[in-house]
Amino acid sequence: MRLCVCLVLLSSVLCASADLLDGGRFVWDAMGGAWDMFRAYRDMREANFIGADKYFHARGNYDAAQRGPGGAWAARVISDARENWQSDVSGRGAEDTRADQEANAWGRSGGDPNRYRPAGLPSKY
Repeated sequence: MRLCVCLVLLSSVLCASADLLDGGRFVWDAMGGAWDMFRAYRDMREANFIGADKYFHARGNYDAAQRGPGGAWAARVISDARENWQSDVSGRGAEDTRADQEANAWGRSGGDPNRYRPAGLPSKY
């Protein structure tokens, strides 16, 4: 009887800790994904290269999604927030927002960001 109680308690603890570990991994991946998005934005600003916007969108989303579900979630939240803000404030228009979201989705789904890489962009990026 005591052995059964011990096994039930042990399996409950293991299940709870597995959920905790999964949750911790999701948060860790989300933080890493947010960093990947920031790094792509920083590189885009540094490059200051006409026509490279979509490449950096795809690259940031790709790098973040490679971390796992948490990274993909962070990339989607950040991308959507940026596009919602940009479409309301910048006045760049629905077509630019649609194209940015296409590049975001392409990167998040594992597509090669180089699809959007403009000719002449330094290899550093």
